[in-house]
Amino acid sequence: MGALRLPSLTSIFAVSSARSSLFPRRSKQLNVRKLTSSAKVFAKSTPATEVAPAESNQKLPVQEQGITPRSQDFNAWYLDVISMAELADYGPVRGTMVIRPYGYAIWEAIQDYLNIKFKETGHSNMYFPQFIPYSFIEKEASHVEGFSPELALVTVGGGKELEEKLVVRPTSETIVNHMFTQWIQSYRDLPLMINQWANVTRWEMRTKPFIRTLEFLWQEGHTAHATPEEAEKEAMQMIDVYTKFSYEQAAIPVIPGRKSRVETFAGADRTYTIEAMMGDRKALQAGTSHNLGQNFSRAFGTQFADENGLRQHVWQTSWAISTRFVGGIIMTHGDDAGLMLPPRLASVQVVIVPIWKKAIEKNEVLDAALSVKDVLHTAGIKVKLDDSDQRTPGWKFNFWEMKGVPLRIEIGPRDVSSRSVVISRRDIPGKPGKVFGISMESSVLAPYITEKLDEIQSSLLEKATAFRDSNIVDVSSYDELKEAISQGKWARGPWVGSDEDESKSSRRSCNIC
Repeated sequence: MGALRLPSLTSIFAVSSARSSLFPRRSKQLNVRKLTSSAKVFAKSTPATEVAPAESNQKLPVQEQGITPRSQDFNAWYLDVISMAELADYGPVRGTMVIRPYGYAIWEAIQDYLNIKFKETGHSNMYFPQFIPYSFIEKEASHVEGFSPELALVTVGGGKELEEKLVVRPTSETIVNHMFTQWIQSYRDLPLMINQWANVTRWEMRTKPFIRTLEFLWQEGHTAHATPEEAEKEAMQMIDVYTKFSYEQAAIPVIPGRKSRVETFAGADRTYTIEAMMGDRKALQAGTSHNLGQNFSRAFGTQFADENGLRQHVWQTSWAISTRFVGGIIMTHGDDAGLMLPPRLASVQVVIVPIWKKAIEKNEVLDAALSVKDVLHTAGIKVKLDDSDQRTPGWKFNFWEMKGVPLRIEIGPRDVSSRSVVISRRDIPGKPGKVFGISMESSVLAPYITEKLDEIQSSLLEKATAFRDSNIVDVSSYDELKEAISQGKWARGPWVGSDEDESKSSRRSCNIC
């Protein structure tokens, strides 16, 4: 059963008020240092086992009749959205995926934000080899035990059997420590704080695009410190970075907390996570930060001479967020029409659809559309003009709605005459989300679009927060816990933190993924 030590719901939910404007504005710091409060949340997971029978080496399904309704089959809906929004496709090796440009652009937006935050907090990017000697994995006993079932091994290279088998990187704590041991000699070398953007391989038996695949992309941070206090501060700082990213960029109201001992990362003293409620009310572990203590430094002999000349083992952390977050965005915000992207992570924030019936109208409509595009581009808004004439305007409306573009601008001959445009919001379907007669003048249009994008960002967070809040139940007994879980809700209640209680609860729910 997934277990988290959490603060009170009041302190958790207050985070939503800390969101900032869509365009640069500093927000309040989130107080994740209350994570040690004694409470536990139980939730069903978004497991890797929910996969379509055609998962093997086939293409993701394309529904001729449209996207499967979420209420009818959430998993089929999810796969339809990935396919029809052109986010990803299956790779030729079972369990792998090809991330298409539109899907990768979301990952790039995540990278852009986090890279800035990592450097602001003192970390430098670098890169470690993908192949790790198997003996490294064996040095930390709990680490090899935790990862052994998921390891991909290389035993032959250059046509010859290798003297020592190699592990295709499942995570990099071991090889990082091997190098840290060479780089760290004195307290003057600390803290050492690095991050790498990389791919990792974990041999999952059942997979689901973005959520759980044999190979996925992530960043993994690794730090070494002179004291346990510094390491704990670092682990908390990075879960704070992830929490703010989730709220402010992805519009996902995650709950930060500490994992139970049973679910702590293999080789860590403590694991902190952010947990998100998906549209089917299942939990997604969206990011992790581990206080590794001295477990790896003792296994690898990573020591430093302190100010008194005494040799000490370093204290370490590691933390990561992956392309799983793309799946979280799909499942949190999407609806029956398809994807719905928060503006801050959308590679196309506004799409312009020109409309004409007569050939004589085409040039003036396109000229106006290009002018509007230039106005928005100059204002720093990510805009696309769909001026293709192979599809009807109605087809384009549905297509870009399905791809989750936050705003659509429509320009026809009458709009050209009145020097105005029609604007539709993706988050408000139909006529209620459509506004007529917005001036094309740059002094009016650019601020208006900026304001609407900001409103959509806030609206998505508010909607997701309300959905989460309405599906969390406070419980005070084991029977109430069972009832809440049977209803597909999250249950929150007091917990003494014992392995025995957690084992008992596990019979009523499944692991957070």
